Amino acid sequence: MSLELVILENLLYNEEYTRKVIPFLKSEYFSDYNERVIYETIDTFFKKFNVCPSIESLSIDLSNVQLNENSFKSCKEIVSGLSKPETNTDWLMGQTEKWCQEKAIYNALMHSISILDDKSGKQSKGAIPQILSDAIAVSFDTHIGHDFIDDFEARYEFYHKKEVRIPFDLDYMNKITGGGLPRKTLNIIIAGTNVGKSLFMCHCAAANLIAGSNVLYITLEMSEERIAERIDANLLDITMDELKIIPKDLYDKKINRVKQKTVGKLIVKEYPTAAAGSANFRHLINELKIKRNFVPDIIYIDYLNICSSSRLKLSSSVNSYTLVKAIAEELRGLAVENNVPIVSATQVNRSGFTDSDFGIENTSESFGLPATADFMVGLISTEELAGLNQIMVKQLKNRYGDPNINKRFVVGIDRSKMRLYDVEQEAQTLTNDDISVFDNSKFGHEDNERSSPKKKFNKKMFDGFK
Repeated sequence: MSLELVILENLLYNEEYTRKVIPFLKSEYFSDYNERVIYETIDTFFKKFNVCPSIESLSIDLSNVQLNENSFKSCKEIVSGLSKPETNTDWLMGQTEKWCQEKAIYNALMHSISILDDKSGKQSKGAIPQILSDAIAVSFDTHIGHDFIDDFEARYEFYHKKEVRIPFDLDYMNKITGGGLPRKTLNIIIAGTNVGKSLFMCHCAAANLIAGSNVLYITLEMSEERIAERIDANLLDITMDELKIIPKDLYDKKINRVKQKTVGKLIVKEYPTAAAGSANFRHLINELKIKRNFVPDIIYIDYLNICSSSRLKLSSSVNSYTLVKAIAEELRGLAVENNVPIVSATQVNRSGFTDSDFGIENTSESFGLPATADFMVGLISTEELAGLNQIMVKQLKNRYGDPNINKRFVVGIDRSKMRLYDVEQEAQTLTNDDISVFDNSKFGHEDNERSSPKKKFNKKMFDGFK
């Protein structure tokens, strides 16, 4: 028995199946004319009465359809051969979806060929891409919304389900994110030039690798070798200068120790600046899966502003706001599609570059980036912090927690080894009065003076003056 006949049988006898598939089935999918007539009759009956027709009802309705004698006879024979099936509904749903997709693509190809062969010009060839795109997009989506009353149990389970996250090796970063970065998210590091954006991402990539995760690091700024050099310094616990003079046998031993510590992999891929976007990254992910059996758990992109958009091309008619926002949306879509967190970076604008406590409004080129990102932190370096081998992290946007809790904190930084580390709790405060590092800085004192309550005018202060 053909799949078409199995579908017709279940449309008559399996109401659960019928209600799920009837919105997606089309008469044009049935290549046999008689089967198409039977489907159209069932479809009309179901949509009118909201119930599956009986064999008797279907036979009577068929007699009212204008058919020639041979077709009517063939339809009656097909209907008489339909019996109550014992087919697994879930299996049949999958088969029906696949059948619909194949039929849709076949019909779209035939339609496209007829457009190409049409010499009259009545049908536009420009419609072909949309026809093929619509056919490829055919799928069964039976979810039509969340019923607040009836779906309360599923909602309760969601509230108490522990979300899979990619943790940091920095305590305060885990605190503000609730244990790490959730999947399907876009996370942004913002800082001025030479503050430590790439260092931050290289350190986190190295930590993820040691934790057993598969890491994909995409660079559009530095070469693959330079990124690998920074990660080498971090993992091997040697300075960048020592990497250039270390003996080969000692280097091999250190690399073997790293191998023994992890089951994860780290792939670094270089693209020319502004020459790759989400479409290129999607192709890379597919190639790595096929050729190396590598599926990333987290992706780093260094950095967002020098990616290209797969939807928009840079031209005089496209401004930076629109372009960067499009890139951010595409990268977030890539994160959702591959079920991974994506971490990238951006620059501060000119005013933020000289500000020792910039805000989200200092994002360069496009404010559409903060609107799209799930999480943003700024990296701030001052002379005081540099002298302490520390860097300040400031929350700018946080969908994982309250951004006002631990809004600012410091982490240790070792630039020679491209490494970040937790500082002692006492380092978060420089005085016994619980004044933070930020508050103890020059800008912090000025900010405290500006925000402190204004004193009332006291005439006694001017006694003795004429």
